Amino acid sequence: MKSTLVNMTAVLFGITLVASAGVGAVNMITAEPSAQAEQAAKVEALKVVLPPFDQTVPEALTIDDMPITVYTATKGGQVAGYAVESMTKNGFGGAITVSVGIQSDGTVNGIEFLTLAETAGLGMNAQKPEWKGQFAGKKADVFSVTKDGASSDDQINAISGATITSRAVTNAVNAAVYFVDNCLAQ
Repeated sequence: MKSTLVNMTAVLFGITLVASAGVGAVNMITAEPSAQAEQAAKVEALKVVLPPFDQTVPEALTIDDMPITVYTATKGGQVAGYAVESMTKNGFGGAITVSVGIQSDGTVNGIEFLTLAETAGLGMNAQKPEWKGQFAGKKADVFSVTKDGASSDDQINAISGATITSRAVTNAVNAAVYFVDNCLAQ
């Protein structure tokens, strides 16, 4: 068979069609398990960031074109705290989504990452308990990274070599604290 533009285009089209069908099939097979894993991670994050609770009620909102989910946790009919899924697009590796647990008095109970794709060995150190644990037990209107002149009350030590990640996560926590303080009836 002689190689012509029509033959080469037909072969390229056929290869592209088969490859696309393969990718689509894999996506269909993995979509449900991926969604289940994502939901399980959210449930586990709620257990980590919230004080003890009987139940949570989720509320999906959109603020400045950013999706946000707020879980109101209750224990014995009283609000125990809130978990806010906060997101920032300012991470070194892209978007960072964090679940921030805030007690009913405004104290941060803890944070847990839902998505984090930072540089291995640097920004990924944000997942370490000793770094993300700096937020727990603190109540501040605005947290700041030490390199930005933070006072001792709202001070978060930056990750060595990953100041961009440190600032991005701190800003996501600040957004969650601001939302609870200013947008939720307490």
